Amino acid sequence: MPWHKRPIIYEINTWVWLAELRARYHRSLTLGDVPKAEWDELAALNVDAVWFMGVWQRSPAGVAVANDNAELQAEFHRALPDYTLADNVGSAYCIRDYVVASELGGPEGLARARQELARRGLRLLLDFVPNHVAPDHAWVKTHPEYFIRGTSQDLERAPQEFIAAGENVIANGRDPYFPPWRDVVQLNAFDPGLRAAAIETATSIASQCDGMRCDMAMLLLNDIFAKTWGERAGAKPETEYWRELIPAVKQKFPDVIFMAEAYWDLEYDLMQNGFDYCYDKRLYDRLKQEDAASVRGHLLAGLDYQDKLVRFIENHDEPRAAATFAPEQQRAAAVVITTVPGAKLIYDGQLSGRKIKLPVFLRRRAPEAKDYELDSFYHALLKHVHADLFHDGEWHMCECTGWSDNASFQNLLAWTWRKENERALIVINYSARRSQGMVQLPWDDLHGNIWRLSDSLNGDVFLRDGERLSASGLFVDLDAWRYHVLAFG
Repeated sequence: MPWHKRPIIYEINTWVWLAELRARYHRSLTLGDVPKAEWDELAALNVDAVWFMGVWQRSPAGVAVANDNAELQAEFHRALPDYTLADNVGSAYCIRDYVVASELGGPEGLARARQELARRGLRLLLDFVPNHVAPDHAWVKTHPEYFIRGTSQDLERAPQEFIAAGENVIANGRDPYFPPWRDVVQLNAFDPGLRAAAIETATSIASQCDGMRCDMAMLLLNDIFAKTWGERAGAKPETEYWRELIPAVKQKFPDVIFMAEAYWDLEYDLMQNGFDYCYDKRLYDRLKQEDAASVRGHLLAGLDYQDKLVRFIENHDEPRAAATFAPEQQRAAAVVITTVPGAKLIYDGQLSGRKIKLPVFLRRRAPEAKDYELDSFYHALLKHVHADLFHDGEWHMCECTGWSDNASFQNLLAWTWRKENERALIVINYSARRSQGMVQLPWDDLHGNIWRLSDSLNGDVFLRDGERLSASGLFVDLDAWRYHVLAFG
């Protein structure tokens, strides 16, 4: 099933979601027998795709490592006050086998879930973790050459960086800026046998979904991998890992999209390697820590680049938005990410205002009070931006101007969308102070009409003369963190 342009993706922690459905329906449930009302509820969110995070078989060896890690155990207790060891089912990114966990319904359950989603026009994303696998993955025994290996001296010198695997010593997985992940072992992205096996694995995943989110995708870039592992990796291949894998998978499944978890400003490099979408961590950081000018500067990049970015204000790796942003700022940030080009990522619990960041090891989460006002805001916002105008329309950044004695216009962000006779203007005061300014509209056909500007999110209606809009722009006066999402009619 082909994808919409600029899709809205809804991430679900699959173990947790099913646990809560079982509690609600007072019976055992898997992905294969989720009540139809729950699929209808997902469709009613007005999203384009569901990402079932963490469906693959997790690792008993990884569970043991996490149970022996005092820091992780403390984190589990903070997130889940009544935590017990049984709640640790292992990290979603410590994969023993790319087979859907039997506790979730196995491959048959996932296939039925995919059918239910497709009936409602929803696509399915799954995880692919190219950098590492669990220490009890079959390859550790059958293909040790697929891994970054060390020596007995390495194991003795750095027991927190290597493990013994039979007669072999294998490095723990890592990114170059942090200590190794003790529950996983490092694949060698330069090994041709590993690359062939990875293509086979990714092709198998593609047969079960409509797209895959590729964990820490930038770690597999040749220069990054060589810098991280040096001589242990062997000679650098002539071809990039992703330039081999993505075309091979798309040859069989041309409509499958690849979404990269990406950091270190390597998004463009990954796009050149074939990724359809890349995380926009830079926009997240600017929305969280910086001002409107910083956000505006980020959004001046070319549209061909912006359309391949994934905008978000939370996901399973980041703190909860409700715990990170003040309430009004979160709404303003949400309007930003859902009304700019690119894909949009929403995380389960974001709409209801959850504040506790749940480790990806845990099978359940603590109850939290629902923020009904926030939930209503998000549902209205998603319904509005799910329109074709925001999927397929033409986007344009607007200039905002002001006066010599009032520089608050610099706090304003503004852009338009247009598709045939539909057009919309979004203006956001991304600051903690009231701000005014003139928004310069890009359209040259406004004169001769009185325009009705309707804000679907707050019910405001304004009548404005087209001649004045063309000549001087639209005057806006917005309280701190407030916004207009205006339809022109």
